[in-house]
Order: sequence, then C-alpha cells, then structure tokens
Amino acid sequence: MRSPIRSALVTTIARCWRTARDERENAQNCLYALLRPVGLDVLAPVFDSLFSMYESALGRPIATGRRGSASADERLVLGMLDGTRPRRDCLQCDAGRASALDCAICSTRIMLTLAIDDRRRMAVL
Repeated sequence: MRSPIRSALVTTIARCWRTARDERENAQNCLYALLRPVGLDVLAPVFDSLFSMYESALGRPIATGRRGSASADERLVLGMLDGTRPRRDCLQCDAGRASALDCAICSTRIMLTLAIDDRRRMAVL
C-alpha cells in the first residue's frame, strides 16, 4: 500500500523538479533547497536522476498536477516506486532507456528508505 506521506513527498519533489527544469534552473539545487529543511537533502541527486530517466523514457516532458491532484505522470511514477505499476507493464521504451529507468527506480526506492529510516533514527537520539 502506498504511504500518503511518501506520495505527497514524491509529488512535491516532482513539481519542484519540473518547475526548475521549466525555468532552466539547476534542478538539484532546487531539490536540495526543498529537502534540506526536512533532513532529506541527500535525495536531491537521486530524484534528479529518477525524473531525468523517467522523462527520457516517456519521450516528452513530465506533466505535473496542480494543488493536490496528482497528474497521470505523477501517479505512474508513484506506482513504479511502490511496485504496483511495473515499468515494463506500463511504459514502453527502448532497452537502454528502460534499463536506466529501472536502475533509477531501484536506487530511489533504496535511498528513500535509507534516508527516511536514518531520519527516524536521528529523531530518537
């Protein structure tokens, strides 16, 4: 089952990334600024890579939603991250892009879990 907190976090990150790209800013800097106050700044390059690979696999810019409602692209990436929507079943692209996106999805899952677990441990100390 998808965590509402993780879903909101990933959606917020996607929108930050999209805005930075549209405004021709450094996406990692924007993500770092967004994530630093909550102690998850280590995830900036992870999500930059994920969304770059996702956009490449889509063959078009990622469409993000507005105020609350997730776009189809945001729902798809959330499903790929939580495993409910395997990439191979819902997104067709050449083998190189598929492999890169699959690696980015796995890396993001691992890093997101580690960063959140680490954050929880630090709160206990």
